[in-house]
Amino acid sequence: MELRHLRYFLAVAEELNVTRAARRLNISQPPLTQQVRALEAELGVTLLDRSGYRIRLTDAGRLFALEAGRILEEVRRAQQMARAAASGTSGRVRVGFTESASFNPRVTAALCAFRLAYPGVEVSLEEHPSTELAAALREGRIDVGFVRPPLREGRGLVFELLEREPLVAAVPRGHRLARRKRIALSELAQETFILYPRAVRPGLADEVVSACEAAGFTPRVGQYAPQLSSTINLVAASIGISIVPASMCALQPRLVVYLALEGEPLQALLGIAHRDEERSSAVRNFAATARELTVQPPRRVR
Repeated sequence: MELRHLRYFLAVAEELNVTRAARRLNISQPPLTQQVRALEAELGVTLLDRSGYRIRLTDAGRLFALEAGRILEEVRRAQQMARAAASGTSGRVRVGFTESASFNPRVTAALCAFRLAYPGVEVSLEEHPSTELAAALREGRIDVGFVRPPLREGRGLVFELLEREPLVAAVPRGHRLARRKRIALSELAQETFILYPRAVRPGLADEVVSACEAAGFTPRVGQYAPQLSSTINLVAASIGISIVPASMCALQPRLVVYLALEGEPLQALLGIAHRDEERSSAVRNFAATARELTVQPPRRVR
């Protein structure tokens, strides 16, 4: 029994007229009659009562027509699902991101744009440090990640740079420099820094330490904070100062002042990482959405 046999019989069952059913199927009447009789022979039952002037469905025919319709509808649904999966309009994308990336407008804009463009795709979110995101990608626990380099691209990963976000100084509202609009990094030489462990955020930590050393001093770290939001909270508590991505300027605005840095710009790189042989169309579409998106840069400080 083939699907065409079900379609042929269902057309006859709905029309109760072989001529009209043949016209609807765009075939001639004799082959249609032959196919329906072959189906009855295969089933071993009579589906159509041909004894009267008009064709009627037998009890077996009515039941078989009902089930045949359900089967064909499931087949159509399966076809649609397969086509949607192949085009990336359905499926699932598991997105990982670092905490600092979650404050970046490109990340939130990419998630919004993707949901609007591909409403049939389920998006799940996970937050991890960049180092853990790389492992999660390699192990297949997530599909794509918003990460801050360095990220070793070997072993099956590809990293695409999305933007270079400026770094700014975060100081308590009552700090001696809080009334300034811009400062030189060297003016922070005597300050107590709140930084993030290099093992968790090697890119940002290295950028800050290297910039301080280039300015003639090694930052005196009074506290390490595992999360950048925690860093801002500690600055708000006047425990020290920090250097953070400009996208975090909306945090604690009453207690923290964000100052632009003069001289060679300090930047926090943000990119998207995925497996280099990714086969999922939905994942490829997500990466393309993030890559092609144009967003407004973070607001300028002071």
